[in-house]
Amino acid sequence: MEPFRHHVFVCTQQKPEGVTCCPASGSMSILGALHGELGKQGMSDDVQVTTCGCLGLCDEGPIMIVYPGGTWYRKLTPADVPEVVSSHLGAGTAVSRLVWNDPPAMKAMAADHTQKYLAMVKARDEAGVLPDDIYELTRAFMSSRALLTALELDVFSAVADGASAEAVAQKIGAAPRSTVMLLHALAGLQLLEKRDGTFFNSSASARFFTEGSRDNARGGLLHTANLWKRWSTLTDAVREGTAVAPRVRDDAWAKTFIAAMDRNARERAGAVVKAIASPNLRRVLDLGGGSGAYSIALARAVPGLRAEIMDTSEVVPLTQEYIRQAALADRISTSVGDMLSDPLGDGYDLVLVSAICHMFSPDDNRALFERAFNALAPKGQIVVQDFILEPDKTAPRAAALFALNMLVGTTAGSSYSEPEYASWLRDAGFTEVRRVRFPGNPSGLMLGMRAE
Repeated sequence: MEPFRHHVFVCTQQKPEGVTCCPASGSMSILGALHGELGKQGMSDDVQVTTCGCLGLCDEGPIMIVYPGGTWYRKLTPADVPEVVSSHLGAGTAVSRLVWNDPPAMKAMAADHTQKYLAMVKARDEAGVLPDDIYELTRAFMSSRALLTALELDVFSAVADGASAEAVAQKIGAAPRSTVMLLHALAGLQLLEKRDGTFFNSSASARFFTEGSRDNARGGLLHTANLWKRWSTLTDAVREGTAVAPRVRDDAWAKTFIAAMDRNARERAGAVVKAIASPNLRRVLDLGGGSGAYSIALARAVPGLRAEIMDTSEVVPLTQEYIRQAALADRISTSVGDMLSDPLGDGYDLVLVSAICHMFSPDDNRALFERAFNALAPKGQIVVQDFILEPDKTAPRAAALFALNMLVGTTAGSSYSEPEYASWLRDAGFTEVRRVRFPGNPSGLMLGMRAE
């Protein structure tokens, strides 16, 4: 028995640029139009849509198959989708003008494609050609650098609702020759579109990279642009065993860094609050709280909760502005201090240490956990939010790579594993130590209780 009225497969097998494939013919647009039309016609719960790999009929793409019945559609356009949804998926009548019903020709084309593909794989292997995925990995920095430069220059805001290369160059204060080269590269990355000599933002670029957009992420992403300079010193840092680049901590750095941390924290805040919030929470100490995103989320979730955020002198003014915007200045206070040496106070129900431990050495983290233990009331809890590596430290991949980010950016920081965190917490006196995982996210929580 089928759980859905129809099951639709759409080929989305991406192939190297210039090679015929369904995505190159517009299958991703078909997929988006299909989901949109199913929702519009109220059939999202009745039709299962699945993407699939190559069907061997690339020259006839985009290909879509509808079950039951095994009806094959070819050369679809987004304009065809409403008719397919209403007629075939709704009324049960296939759109005959779009149906491909020539099994011998279809089988012959698929078989020919398979033979050519296997021959190509064999020839590349015998010639010792570097696999495409490894080759692309060595050059991935080019796409990243093009986007980061565009963000630094605020190119997407300059493009706005459409602009020529000359107009963009004038707005960003750059040379026309180089500006048009950058715009063409961004169009190649599908971050811009070029029509009749005019450049336009893609829907994603307009949403996430332009001034005035509610979801503009540019401010936080500029922190990634700052990381670029430090990552360029990775080879020397590996040789030396520590960061070799000068450490910059000015107001401009603080603004982009805290914007980036705020974006990350807001993405996780719901899951963190769900894991730790309790009606019994009254006093929270948020060490290195940055934008205050977690304290803000906790204050909104727990009536009567009061939080104190301790951070550095260049960060606290930014923290206060985030708190003001949240209208929680009466419940969240701030203080300037060094969490490793300045008094933390005592009697807290919860001490939150978010995205801090990776900046410190193992010895510093041991000392920090001891100080947090002493700041807690009996039955108080420490919550450590950070990248948490598996015991062999090779996964999650993002956490393993982040260790290198700490290598180039700190004296002795790193990503740490669950066994390391658990050991440090127990040595500090905490009991009931456990890990909370966030599926699909390289970060998580380590929790511990002060029993006495």
